[in-house]
Amino acid sequence: MSVVKINVLTVPAEMREELERRFSGRAGMVESADGFEWFELLRPVDGTERYLVYTRWRSEEDFQKWQQSQEFARGHARAAADAQRAQGQGQGHGQGHGQGQGHGHGPAASGSEVWTFEVAESAAPKA
Repeated sequence: MSVVKINVLTVPAEMREELERRFSGRAGMVESADGFEWFELLRPVDGTERYLVYTRWRSEEDFQKWQQSQEFARGHARAAADAQRAQGQGQGHGQGHGQGQGHGHGPAASGSEVWTFEVAESAAPKA
């Protein structure tokens, strides 16, 4: 049964473009991980500051292996370095909190939490 991880990022309006830029720069980082099934960055449209980072995995074990992988560490270290550079250029707006720290969301997100779900049922378009 697939596992869904949703990272909920609180992102002030002035940092939305920066957050999206960082995620577009990470393209390809998770896609090759064993057990990876899906990724989406969901932009808020209802006035909230909360972005959702949706990933789907074959199992909890696959997700945990990816989190402990060198690819995960390299990607997040690169994103953290990008955040530091941006902060040094006067673009920073504080540090991330909780699980957002070290996730490369640095000054773009002011908070983060992770939700975990099992897929109980799903559907796809008929071919």
